[in-house]
Amino acid sequence: MSAEEMVQIRLEDRCYPVSKRKLIEQSDYFRALYRSGMREALSQEAGGPEVQQLRGLSAPGLRLVLDFINAGGAREGWLLGPRAEKGGGVEEEEEMDEVSLLAELVEAASFLQVTSLLQLLLSQVRLTNCLELYRLAQVYGLPDLQEACLRFMVVHFHEVLCKPQFHLLGAPPQAPGDVSLKQRLREARMTGTPVLVALGDFLGGPLAPHPYQGEPPSMLRYEEMTERWFPLANNLPPDLVNVRGYGSAILDNYLFIVGGYRITSQEISAAHSYNPSTNEWLQVASMNQKRSNFKLVAVNSKLYAIGGQAVSNVECYNPEQDAWNFVAPLPNPLAEFSACECKGKIYVIGGYTTRDRNMNILQYCPSADIWTLLETCDVHIRKQQMVSVEETIYIVGGCLHELGPNRRSSQSEDMLTVQSYNTVTRQWLYLKENTSKSGLNLTCALHNDGIYIMSRDVTLSTSLEHRVFLKYNIFSDSWEAFRRFPAFGHNLLVSSLYLPNKAET
Repeated sequence: MSAEEMVQIRLEDRCYPVSKRKLIEQSDYFRALYRSGMREALSQEAGGPEVQQLRGLSAPGLRLVLDFINAGGAREGWLLGPRAEKGGGVEEEEEMDEVSLLAELVEAASFLQVTSLLQLLLSQVRLTNCLELYRLAQVYGLPDLQEACLRFMVVHFHEVLCKPQFHLLGAPPQAPGDVSLKQRLREARMTGTPVLVALGDFLGGPLAPHPYQGEPPSMLRYEEMTERWFPLANNLPPDLVNVRGYGSAILDNYLFIVGGYRITSQEISAAHSYNPSTNEWLQVASMNQKRSNFKLVAVNSKLYAIGGQAVSNVECYNPEQDAWNFVAPLPNPLAEFSACECKGKIYVIGGYTTRDRNMNILQYCPSADIWTLLETCDVHIRKQQMVSVEETIYIVGGCLHELGPNRRSSQSEDMLTVQSYNTVTRQWLYLKENTSKSGLNLTCALHNDGIYIMSRDVTLSTSLEHRVFLKYNIFSDSWEAFRRFPAFGHNLLVSSLYLPNKAET
């Protein structure tokens, strides 16, 4: 069997041997060169190996490409793994950081048109290199690699967003109508299937489709077609188990669980986020202030932790810095109040001050960092939940006390009601009530065309909390009841998240 014909690739004063057959197979540049009959080759001496001269490339990048070609493809740990080889110029590569090495590798692979290597890079995108690979894909016109980097950055958006290099790539768009990289990624996070997810300390019960054996899961997803709940593949991280009084909010399709207190009554400042794209929990920066029984609100791509037990200060979390900073405090400490975002501002309604009922509606403007007394009303409410659609705030549940001349004669302390408050016209509407369902200790989420509510059935006298699951249809002002929630438990939270489509997972 004859020895394989080798070619020497000369770059400056060094030569690198490579199989001629593999070079022609893998490099479109050399394949075209040989087929065209062009011979930019030198002969070292009579009968010596053919020498091809290259200029303008880096030695480490060229060596990696030729190693790839000689090996007939990637080896175990190639490129991103540790390099065990020594000598022959490898020291140069080991002294370079991954970003620099990637730049020289992509330059050489693009120049020599080694398509299989460029395709391999699609599976090599990592948190440590996605931004550099995205930049290189733009520079060298590699749309497949650029798209692979975009998909990765969408999945790991917040982790990528807080990297300093991101802001070099995410410059504002130059032309009218262009969308910034940050906005493009943020919008792509809101794709997939909108699904209701329930978290809680479940005490057992007939979880669908069969009774759950062993420890019940702490995270469930709702399948609307069958009206059944199924366990998610992941559970709450151990340090979130048995935490009460926390704040929760959805930001960029991440579910944040922040603060609260443990069963020992010890307040905490820790913050976690659940990423449905990866089905993983991440620990993010802790608040500066330990707090519980407060409200966490997402507005303008940031989170605001408002008040707490005997606390009036407010903190803002910016995922771009993964850090919390104090902003303008509430005018007074509040208890049993609620808050939500509406048209880019935060509204605080109800609860108690340290002296009296809070009858004021407070508005916070994030851009000006100012709290404003919007109006004083003759309705006092506490322990309610709030969501918004356009300029309308929907107040769900809570204890309602009408103090004005138009008060209704009969009011129940514990009745599920839905009211609305229009932030433009400042008009209150009493929409719907359900006397058999509790308005206290409920959880709700805006999902598709309605408000999905998990409440208690007040007609059942039992020590276990039987949860009922129903929907308030916003457009028809009507209730829709579903199957009873298939588990006993407490400390429940219902949220609406976009889960990846099955074809994407």
